[in-house]
Amino acid sequence: MSRRHLLAIALCLALGSVSVAQAWENEVFSLRNRWENITTMDEARRADALSALADEAGALADAHPDASDVLVWQGIILASLAREVGGLDALGPAKEARRVLERAIELDPEGHHGSAYVTLGALYARAPGWPVAFGDDDTAERMFERALEIRPKGIDVNYYYAAFLADEGRDQQALTHARRALEGQAREERQASDEALRRQARVMVERLEK
Repeated sequence: MSRRHLLAIALCLALGSVSVAQAWENEVFSLRNRWENITTMDEARRADALSALADEAGALADAHPDASDVLVWQGIILASLAREVGGLDALGPAKEARRVLERAIELDPEGHHGSAYVTLGALYARAPGWPVAFGDDDTAERMFERALEIRPKGIDVNYYYAAFLADEGRDQQALTHARRALEGQAREERQASDEALRRQARVMVERLEK
């Protein structure tokens, strides 16, 4: 086989890989945008919308099981669903969110710019402990601290860590991180959700300063 033919085959394979990557990147972009819209939706409609979105994310993850970004977004959506439904109904999506986020971190130790660690921190903080589920405050704090190492000025990182610290009764530390959330830079691709968290951080700061 000539060198020209070998180069043509290599080019076709490379273009094929790019096309596959672009396919799931476009799907993740769509999931992220719809998740952003759902988070600002009327409360009565959020659970059903998140459940449908979680099914789509699961199908995408089945098709691309080694794409860390896909798994991170599946985990974020499942964690949002768990928070929305609450109670015992939350255990299934919460456990699945933990599983896929931990797999995402195996593939990408930074967990999509720390997002996997933030979400895991919130899951460990909110879930019941053993034997019902996997909740553990020490693990939650380690997840938040790792997220802070990766993205120290993140609005989401600081807000969720502040909420955790406030629940632990560590008000001064919570106030520090709530103020950092207020001062943080909203991500262009997560503008709506980051600004919503900034508003919640402002409420937290006002409460903790009294």
